[in-house]
Amino acid sequence: MVAQKSGQTLTKVVYRVSPQSTDEFSIIVYPEQYKKWLEGDTTIPLTDVVDSFQVYFSNQGSQGLLGKASNQQLDNVFGSHKDIDVVEQILRKGSAQHSSAIDNSTGGNTNIVKGSFALNSGGKQSSFGA
Repeated sequence: MVAQKSGQTLTKVVYRVSPQSTDEFSIIVYPEQYKKWLEGDTTIPLTDVVDSFQVYFSNQGSQGLLGKASNQQLDNVFGSHKDIDVVEQILRKGSAQHSSAIDNSTGGNTNIVKGSFALNSGGKQSSFGA
């Protein structure tokens, strides 16, 4: 995973399979580096362009929930499920969707799991920690 660059706004690049389709594949990018990369600056490594190589999928367009795209979905649409191949295709064929909701200025994860982290063993004894 790429180290987060605190203070930078992030942008979503979306590739829609067809104009009539609601199927969308998305990646998160740093807009300044993405723009330079699109303009042909090949000195910028992809790790500086994308926040991660995670490809997200929604079959409900921009209003749907994003989930991780499966290897089968990636193979069917992009001809490969190798992250670098798919990410390059999305960067080239997709369109940037700027949003103030995607902000990395805190430098931290805003989706932190809350809870006691207790393990439900269903009444069975565990040797963990013993």
